[in-house]
Amino acid sequence: MQEDITVDKMEKKKGLLVVSFGTSVNETCKKTIDVIEKRLQEEFSEYVVYRAWTSKKIIKKIRERDGVKTDTVAEAMERMFCDGIEDIVVQPTHVIDGIENEQMTEDVLAYRERFASLRFGKPLLVDKKDLEGVTEAVMEEFGDLSKDEALVFMGHGTVHKAHRIYQALDAEFKNSGYPYVFLGTVEASPSLERLIERVRAYGVKKVRLAPFMVVAGDHALHDMSGDSKKSWKNLFEAAGFEVRCVLKGLGEYRGIQRLYVQHVKEALRKC
Repeated sequence: MQEDITVDKMEKKKGLLVVSFGTSVNETCKKTIDVIEKRLQEEFSEYVVYRAWTSKKIIKKIRERDGVKTDTVAEAMERMFCDGIEDIVVQPTHVIDGIENEQMTEDVLAYRERFASLRFGKPLLVDKKDLEGVTEAVMEEFGDLSKDEALVFMGHGTVHKAHRIYQALDAEFKNSGYPYVFLGTVEASPSLERLIERVRAYGVKKVRLAPFMVVAGDHALHDMSGDSKKSWKNLFEAAGFEVRCVLKGLGEYRGIQRLYVQHVKEALRKC
């Protein structure tokens, strides 16, 4: 984001660092991370918006493939210091407060003595208020579901204790009147086999698959909707369901963008 700044940085002493995991799929980046950053710049015009990604593997890949340099968190902090930024707000686009977010926080705090103030916004899903907000934002996007269709989300999943928030969100959907919405993950519970059993028990014939990730990247393109026999699409079809895939990251949802804005506002209200 910082490469598109046209204002005189020396006139602004406030920086908003937007930290994402990153993606090597340029098309989804433009629709998600770029849009979130633009929305935040519009909402907080007194701040200079900077970008950092936490995946060094993805940073390396796009640098070698596209010749595009993206800052790590440490590099972004150095950049802001050199630009004369004094007050910083860090807003992650991470879905949960897991391993990536903890490492990001540690990297940022290593620079705290260089700045007058430093504040953190929450990841997307942390507390009950977030569960309610995400449920509302998601269902704004899927008002056309038919009665014989289930909406199944693919989250990433983690061994971190923060994984419990996925289970809490699955329950929130159902408690909010959406029993046909299910949330599974690639790397943690519930297993796909268990997820298929739950959908079958609900009694529908159709499934709409969508990524519960900020970007519709490699997991969405391959693990969810790919041609492999082990993709979610093919395994649901093998189980007898009619499957439709939605390749749209959470970052494209207006309601999700709105939640990130709210998290920045909450961070600014902190003493």
